[in-house]
Amino acid sequence: MAGLIDDLRAETASFEALLRPLRDDWERPTPAEGWAIRDQVSHLAWFDDAAVRAVTDPDGHRAALVGHGPVDRWVDDLVLEARGRAPADLLAWFRTARARSIEVFTTLGARDRVPWYGPDMSAASFVTARLMETWAHGQDVADALGVTRPPTARLRHVASIGFRARPYSFAVRGLPPPAEPVRAELTMPDGATWTAGPDDAESVVRGPVLDFCLAVTQRIHLSDTALAMTGDPAREWMEIAQAFAGPPGRGRAPVSG
Repeated sequence: MAGLIDDLRAETASFEALLRPLRDDWERPTPAEGWAIRDQVSHLAWFDDAAVRAVTDPDGHRAALVGHGPVDRWVDDLVLEARGRAPADLLAWFRTARARSIEVFTTLGARDRVPWYGPDMSAASFVTARLMETWAHGQDVADALGVTRPPTARLRHVASIGFRARPYSFAVRGLPPPAEPVRAELTMPDGATWTAGPDDAESVVRGPVLDFCLAVTQRIHLSDTALAMTGDPAREWMEIAQAFAGPPGRGRAPVSG
């Protein structure tokens, strides 16, 4: 948990580095339809506050979910509610909410259970999900600004949660769970290979870890990646891969010809 939380701190610093130079760019549209840069920040801040409540008052969090409805029905409303906040206030909100969430995460053991907007999660998976969300929404901001972020070893966390979410990618679309195993063999930024899945799986996803992470967080169309899929099970999964909770994502349109 300590190393995972350190990586969350580092990912947070990377996200803040995108925001610090902003002056009049807070209203700039991001690739997420209808969302400006300010909306990416308020979204993370709101769910960091929610994460604190989930850890410190799990019963209260569960009670608040009763009658709450699916997340997709109110997440955009939360963004709209925050539209009136000044950029400096938004940045302060994010910093305070993130610092508080990291503080409470340090009280957890890796296997402790945390309630969320779906099944309870292990604390390790919960913190990994916050890191994944930070990286993915940071990518939206970077794309809006035309900034290229160098990939880091922290992408192994995004790749891990993306790989483990394979059954969810099917379930959220009402499709039967996949029976055939799939293996991932991804090239890390330092040239090392990150792997997941059985060694003898006939269906394999290979390519840069960055492309895999962009695909499973639906920040890029599969056709615009350098990923190679061997076997139908690998391709069928990657065409709908979704590392984040909620209803089926709309993904991104292809940009290559």
